[in-house]
Amino acid sequence: MNKPLRRVSVFCLTLIVALMGWVTWIQGAKADAYQSDPHNPRVTIGKYAAPMGNILVDDRPVTGSAETSGSLRYKRTYTDGALYAPVTGFASQVYGSTQLEALYGDLLDGTDSRLQSPVDALSRKRPKGGDVATTIDASVQKAGYAALGGKKGAAVALDPATGKILGMVSTPSYDPGKFAGSDDKDAKAWRTMSDDPDSPEVNRALRQSLPPGSTFKLVVAAAALEDGLYSSVDEPTRSPDPYTLPHTRTQLTNESASAPCENADIRTALRYSCNTVFAKMAADLGQDKVRAQAEKFGFNDGKIDTPVRTGKSVYPKDMDEAQTALSGIGQFDDQATPMQMAMVAAAIANGGELKTPQLVDRLTDGSGNTLEEPGTKTYGRTMSAHTAEQLRSAMRTVVEQGTGTNAKIDGLTVGGKTGTAQHGVDNSGTPYAWFVSYAQDDRGRQVAVAVMVEDSGAARDEVSGNGLAAPVARAMMKAALR
Repeated sequence: MNKPLRRVSVFCLTLIVALMGWVTWIQGAKADAYQSDPHNPRVTIGKYAAPMGNILVDDRPVTGSAETSGSLRYKRTYTDGALYAPVTGFASQVYGSTQLEALYGDLLDGTDSRLQSPVDALSRKRPKGGDVATTIDASVQKAGYAALGGKKGAAVALDPATGKILGMVSTPSYDPGKFAGSDDKDAKAWRTMSDDPDSPEVNRALRQSLPPGSTFKLVVAAAALEDGLYSSVDEPTRSPDPYTLPHTRTQLTNESASAPCENADIRTALRYSCNTVFAKMAADLGQDKVRAQAEKFGFNDGKIDTPVRTGKSVYPKDMDEAQTALSGIGQFDDQATPMQMAMVAAAIANGGELKTPQLVDRLTDGSGNTLEEPGTKTYGRTMSAHTAEQLRSAMRTVVEQGTGTNAKIDGLTVGGKTGTAQHGVDNSGTPYAWFVSYAQDDRGRQVAVAVMVEDSGAARDEVSGNGLAAPVARAMMKAALR
């Protein structure tokens, strides 16, 4: 063989070896990556090639699968889709998946390795999809959704002893079944939702952080009692009315000029929601102590998973004394989600011990056998049992004699705290209405609830936590302890 021909032969052999190596690498080392790549149409085709497993509420499916005539053989269906959308999220052939549908996609579509038997492995057959059983109580969910009605807002109900999420409502909502498929009608429904200025796709219960208003006074009260600034909720607080913000000439007043807020004890200050008392209390404690207490409840923690991740609730840093005072009444730059404020109420109800909120009760295979039970997890101790008992007592006064009377329920012990959060330039926006509460029956069962009404369409002077949010909390508490 002459020299030029030998060189061409070696070059061609090198190319063949390189090509074989590349193919081997693609089929071996990169196979899993390509197989799971969302841009690979085979992934979507495989996902919807058979009926998926379901998401369960009270052990009954609120999802399903319907056969189609397209290449994506099955599409997702939803029972009471708008009611449970904040819980399930959506699974769309075109627009992907969110929340539980996304987090447990492998389990639901049968690709989770825990579902595969030896026979399935040999035959390369995809197992039947598993199910996700939630902690949601259907009656609590329905009660909250009906009570919020046409208002823009959210509500969360927790079992304080376990952290189980009994209800998680966000309004306005959407029906995920309307864009689960891939035809023109689904595309139109997606555009309608996406263009809605009220953003129904936002899970306000988990992701909407807004000023918590006077509900944050519970956090400040806990800090004051834990620090020893005051020994009990019945000790006078040495607070003037009005209160001049530190190093300013700005006077802070109370909603009602006739409220007995001067030198009021914590019980009275919560009952009448005295701004002057809690603003001075926060300034006296200092921002570091208030922040430390807030963080025990979950503020400033951006990694709280239910397992759907919650939005971060914020207690700000680097404030001056006047700003610290305003932060003590849930204003300035305080931000909280309804889930966060439900955690505050749950910790108080549970003797100071806070359980991590949990949306999933168990995961099962296609035959109903349990694969995993997340169980109860302790987030941390937020305060002593004595402080928690003191705050429960003061919250009962709010409901029985104060600003939260719309939360009363015959036969149940109920405590709560109202909140009206100002916002906008010079507080020009319609306030947000808040209510946080707990209820207990004569058997010791408890529920903690937080409600936020972002927009009710009511006139500014008609917005109040007691008027708008407390009835929603009442409905959910009553359903939980029915």
